[in-house]
Amino acid sequence: MMEPFTIRLAGKTIEVHALFPKTKIFCSEYLADGVADFSVYITPEDIAFEYERAMKQESKESKEPQQYSDTYLETLALYRKIAEKLPEYNTFLIHGSCISVDGEGYLFTATSGTGKSTHTRLWREFFGDRAKMVNDDKPLITVNENGAVIHGTPWNGKHHLGENISVPLKAICVLNRGTENSIEKMDFTDAFPILLGQTYRPKDAKSLAKTLDLLDRLGKNTDVFSLFCNMEKQAASVAYNGMNKK
Repeated sequence: MMEPFTIRLAGKTIEVHALFPKTKIFCSEYLADGVADFSVYITPEDIAFEYERAMKQESKESKEPQQYSDTYLETLALYRKIAEKLPEYNTFLIHGSCISVDGEGYLFTATSGTGKSTHTRLWREFFGDRAKMVNDDKPLITVNENGAVIHGTPWNGKHHLGENISVPLKAICVLNRGTENSIEKMDFTDAFPILLGQTYRPKDAKSLAKTLDLLDRLGKNTDVFSLFCNMEKQAASVAYNGMNKK
């Protein structure tokens, strides 16, 4: 095992005990100093677990088997262990693409293949320098008394779109494909199971219970919308205006 290093995610300092040097390189933009809030240890068994899980997922989706390096699998194992611990700090992992406009975050979530990354690309084209990618795949959300904050992480998708920034979460949008662009506010009771399906659900019972509580608290302070959109540039304007109606 290599020398431990520390990273800072969602305002927490984490000491990482990894097996492979490339894992530190993967986390290079999030390296930090200071006393760790908690530590994570990666073992060969963790690597094997991630490999078996990937094989099962490929079999389920009828995909051709892929080759996965141990270093890649270690990054998955690392994030899984971090995600198990973070609910203790009012933070959880969600699958989605988050963009910031004028310093406020907009999270788009949906099942894989719906077009989340394509939609946030339209926002970057439409808003130009006003827009920054927070994270294109697996951001973290911290829920506090004033609302929610969404954070960048190294796990930012195959195109590596994202920054080491944290911004207030203005709204969440459940993305759907459509021929015309339309947006409407969702009742959180309807949105909850959709968001839960895109949220990392810890194996630990207490962490899972805390995650469910955080989702519930999120809905009390953050608006959720349903967006039907095509992949034309106007979709960004419709989505932004719909989420900023007074």
